[in-house]
Amino acid sequence: MTQVSLTNLIAGARAGLLVSFPTDTVPALAAIPEKAGLIFAAKQRSQDKPLILMAASAEDLWTYVKGSENECKVWQELADKYWPGGLTLVLPASDRLPKVMNPIDPTTIGIRVPNSAIAQTILAKTGPLATTSANFSGQPPLQTMAEIEAQFPKVLTLEYQGEIPGAGVPSTVAKWTGINWQILRQGAIKLDISSDNQI
Repeated sequence: MTQVSLTNLIAGARAGLLVSFPTDTVPALAAIPEKAGLIFAAKQRSQDKPLILMAASAEDLWTYVKGSENECKVWQELADKYWPGGLTLVLPASDRLPKVMNPIDPTTIGIRVPNSAIAQTILAKTGPLATTSANFSGQPPLQTMAEIEAQFPKVLTLEYQGEIPGAGVPSTVAKWTGINWQILRQGAIKLDISSDNQI
């Protein structure tokens, strides 16, 4: 049995172990950023598919990205509008980001604040975590902690009874091009990319 209490899951994550917990979209497979390689290995995920840095608040994430004053203003406005929620922003990465998060292109990083009380409780105590959906690469996201436990027996999964909250739809991914946003994946949030969100 790898199902553990909230306290043990947080302690495990902080100690560098792989963990899994519900979010507002699909359940996450997560590790501290320096241990992101564990996620690639567990999922059999190709190195060119970067992970998402998830945190309890936007303030915890801004130090991992870098941009001009104008760019940061545009990013913050969009984050204020959709976070917490199912929107991942792909932005230029700062030197603080471990390269293992995005081995092929360490110059960018996807960041997100989930609209999930459980996820936020965990992230507030662990700090930002490298995350992705809990499933083998290329397969549909697993929807129950029991399925996750069966597929990833070594991962610490949160003890959770009943239906996992969450839309079951991955987050929408928007990448900053330097002047505006490019939608890489249409997901949980229908993004309105109007002229307000451009430079």
